[in-house]
Parts: sequence; structure tokens; C-alpha cells
Amino acid sequence: MAPEYDFSRGVRGKHAKAMSASYMMTIHKSDGATEVREVALDPDVRTFFPDSEAVNRALRGLISLILPSSTQGEP
Repeated sequence: MAPEYDFSRGVRGKHAKAMSASYMMTIHKSDGATEVREVALDPDVRTFFPDSEAVNRALRGLISLILPSSTQGEP
């Protein structure tokens, strides 16, 4: 860290509550467009889905129940 940076009056965790409440998600569409959305999981849901890997695993499970197996993996 460069000596001119002064964090002596910084507040640890100042934005932690806001960051844990929601985050921004960028959706990349097949036509090349992007969309940014705010995503917030309720505390009871976060208990079961603590990270993106858990959320993706659950969503893939739902997709496999919804779509016929012949269309899985297609955009």
C-alpha cells in the first residue's frame, strides 16, 4: 500500500450490511445485450444458498424438472 493512503479514519464493515442484503447481477443475453439487476435473497433463503455455486446447482435442478431432456443445455 502506498504511504499516501490514510485509512486511519476508516470504518471497518461500513458497507457490509448493504452488501449482504443484495448484490448486482449482470445478465448476458444471447443477442449480445446485457441487463443489470439487483438481487436480494431473504435471510431464510441465504441459509440454504450461501454462495453462487449453491444457487446455480439448485436452478439447474429446477431446469431439469421443467425442460424435457432433449432441450437441456440449449440457450
